[in-house]
Amino acid sequence: MYTHQSTGRGAPSFALAWLAGIGLAVATVVFSKLEDIPIEDPDSLIPGYIRFPAIVLGAIAIDVVPRTFLAAGRPSGGWPGRVRAAFRTVMRERWPLSHWKFALNGVIAWYLCYAAFRNVKSMAPFVHEKIYDDPLAQIDKFLFAGHDPAAVLHAWFGTGLAAHFFSSVYIVWIALVPVSIAIALVWTRQTRAGEWYVTAVAVDWALGALLYVLVPTVGPIYSDSSTFAALPETYVSKLADSMWDDRVNTLATHGESGLQTIAAFASLHVGIMMTICLVVQAVKLARWVRISAWTFFGLTVLATVYLGWHFFVDVIAGAALGAFAVWIAGIATGNRVGLRARLVPDPDPEVNEPGGPASASHPEALASRSLPRPDHPAVD
Repeated sequence: MYTHQSTGRGAPSFALAWLAGIGLAVATVVFSKLEDIPIEDPDSLIPGYIRFPAIVLGAIAIDVVPRTFLAAGRPSGGWPGRVRAAFRTVMRERWPLSHWKFALNGVIAWYLCYAAFRNVKSMAPFVHEKIYDDPLAQIDKFLFAGHDPAAVLHAWFGTGLAAHFFSSVYIVWIALVPVSIAIALVWTRQTRAGEWYVTAVAVDWALGALLYVLVPTVGPIYSDSSTFAALPETYVSKLADSMWDDRVNTLATHGESGLQTIAAFASLHVGIMMTICLVVQAVKLARWVRISAWTFFGLTVLATVYLGWHFFVDVIAGAALGAFAVWIAGIATGNRVGLRARLVPDPDPEVNEPGGPASASHPEALASRSLPRPDHPAVD
């Protein structure tokens, strides 16, 4: 059964995510007016306002359809009627109106952040024309005792198969973010956990966009391309060429040709992975999930430096940004004990009144929410 906690939150659901999105939207409009740059749809092929709701609706279908057919049993006499009855039961128990509001509220706030973030990122070179790659490269060499971090990784891992492997890591990361948002808004029955994660990602984007404007960079793959000349052609190398063409066209046409997406400090690849790792740790997901998250975090750090997307100092800043986002989002969503970010579970419907506060005397509530009810084993 699904219950949504509406009391003891201290603020409306996704309040900080909305604040981050509105702040980014205001910055987008201000930069557009000051620099005379058009505001663009960040997804030209399939608009994001279609793509992201489609991802959420698809996730809902994956959540509902298997449960419906499992509850209906094998096809036999009266099977269509059983399917309809099971569907109504699943929708009533998995998707009451409160959860529809929760999911739609989250995905709209998230998309506002995403669309505005993409525009602010694209406008950063117009707002602040200086490039800070050289100072960051010097900091990297200081941290690595005079060596270039990417060159060190190339020597350790080689420049053949490793390039294709780290390219694959990068591709997986691209798909991970929208999938993780869908999981947080659709499959979780812990609305506090889902709201915490979505809000933290919104904060990642807001802080990342601010740093892109304050410290514009293009990354080692562009500012020191000779270091990466020995790498074989991969999906990432083709993507890098395409992104540079987009940047050149955007700057040449003053934004009329579309958005550019090059900015390195801080690394949001690392920042969002840090956010994912800390949230799955805080909500105590299965051990294999936590181990997988931290392993992929390590691979993401290696991939971004190895492939030249980021300086090592970008990685450090990204990790700090992601950790701060988790903390401030925890405070904002009521997931805290004092000033420490801690998951405050939604109430167990069999322990508390619906909508009431979670009981500290029933720590098993989080686990029990995923267990089937005795009278509806197939549906739940």
